[in-house]
Amino acid sequence: MKNLKTIAIALFVAAAGISVNAQTKKIDVKASTIKWVGKKVTGEHSGTVNFKDGAVVFKGKKLVGGSFTVDMTSLTSTDLTGEYQGKLNGHLKADDFFGTDKFPTSKLVFKTIGAKSTDVYTVTADLTIKGITKPVTFDITVNGNTATTAFKVDRTKYDIKYGSGSFFEGLGDKTISDEFELAVALKF
Repeated sequence: MKNLKTIAIALFVAAAGISVNAQTKKIDVKASTIKWVGKKVTGEHSGTVNFKDGAVVFKGKKLVGGSFTVDMTSLTSTDLTGEYQGKLNGHLKADDFFGTDKFPTSKLVFKTIGAKSTDVYTVTADLTIKGITKPVTFDITVNGNTATTAFKVDRTKYDIKYGSGSFFEGLGDKTISDEFELAVALKF
């Protein structure tokens, strides 16, 4: 009887330990999306870039981690077509923007996560673009097997200075905003 009680206690402790262990959920790279918007004085361009892989980590229902790799070679504008789309895509992939031949991926790794409200977290993450890593902070909302966030990235921190009024004078209406916007929808 004593052994049975000991076994029951051991099973209870083991089961409790399982429930507090982290659970990693891989994202569905085909169903998850990243939309971007880049603005300039005379308008804006928008498009998409695809995930290569990624995962979110939970302890119970609480978000505790995440790591993502983005396929920068998939970068494309969606507001243009034909020759103009090809020219913009080529320019964005060139060395004066994202240099996708040399830097085919970018990474985002969650570093700190704080609960802001029910299902909303404030995340500080390391974002690596063109081999340069800088912190970014954003709120992310988790709802079941989905998560969404939107935030801005200062491209000049990643040595992407083309057309930046912060670095070049006399650009006039050719000035491009230092920040670009990202809207991310994860499915896992």
